[in-house]
Amino acid sequence: MSGKLELKSACCGGEHSSEPSEPMAVSTTLTFWNILRRWGYRWGMGRMSAVVTPGLYQVGTPDEKSLVLVSANYRMSFDIVRSVLTGRSVWILVIDTKGINVWCAAGKGTFGTEELVKRVLQHKLGDYVSHRRLIVPQLGAPGVAAHEVKRQTGFLVQYGPVRARDLPAFLDTGQASAEMRRVTFNLGERLAVVPIELLPAFFPMVLIAAGIAWAAGWQTGAAFLCVGLLAPIAVPAFHNWLPGTWLSIKGIAWGVAGTVITGFAFGLEWFNLLMLFLSAGAVSAFIALNFTGATTYTSVNGVKLEMRRMLPFIISGAGVGLLGWIFMAVRRFWL
Repeated sequence: MSGKLELKSACCGGEHSSEPSEPMAVSTTLTFWNILRRWGYRWGMGRMSAVVTPGLYQVGTPDEKSLVLVSANYRMSFDIVRSVLTGRSVWILVIDTKGINVWCAAGKGTFGTEELVKRVLQHKLGDYVSHRRLIVPQLGAPGVAAHEVKRQTGFLVQYGPVRARDLPAFLDTGQASAEMRRVTFNLGERLAVVPIELLPAFFPMVLIAAGIAWAAGWQTGAAFLCVGLLAPIAVPAFHNWLPGTWLSIKGIAWGVAGTVITGFAFGLEWFNLLMLFLSAGAVSAFIALNFTGATTYTSVNGVKLEMRRMLPFIISGAGVGLLGWIFMAVRRFWL
């Protein structure tokens, strides 16, 4: 054990040119840069490079009796986990999820049995701990066959709490309460995904609104911009009050409500109002579809079904709206 515990340091989860052969020490303190970078990920900045090198990490001074937590190699996930372990000595086994968080990676299969088994054996986890117990995030359960992990590695999988903030209490008691097992979808959690959808939509919305303003007047363009830019905020914010179970339907509902509100606010004529509904409704429905991976009730098959059923309507609405704006431009400038 003494030779094995000669650790290489890790700079708070930074990238490494190659996977480490020895455990790496990691701090539980998040620096200003860590926090700033995490904020940037929420807005999609640097998101594609938000990875931690897979491997075995140590928090504090773990020994052969210390527990082993399993984490995805998405940097935000890793940072959140290590930040709640202040004053503790544990091992963190980071598996390669291609920089995807636990929940999404479990659905995609990258947080799965094969990868977990591979890392346990590759990093010779049995040489570092005398027990045979892995604490896996509950949200990783869909991708992990616990009996296969036990058969191939000898390690027993125990599922930890849904939220990292509950880890200290879980580690103290060894049990997860009913509250720790409950997956929530409250307002704060819904709004947390707004920035990653709002930023990519901003410039396309501005360009489309400029085109509509040129074709049908600035009031109509401004109305579209209001409805379109508010869609990534309104759909998750009013999720529980918008009708329907499919998010695309909720997006259309917001498109209708937003069109009525802005249409009357800007005093639009009935034809402009109709084209605005078709265009803004299609855009809102498409944006709403992007939130399916963040909900607690959608599944891969359900999302595929929704896309098959709704995309033809979304495309048709956008197409008819485009023809309407072209007609408006022709009538305005050439007739």
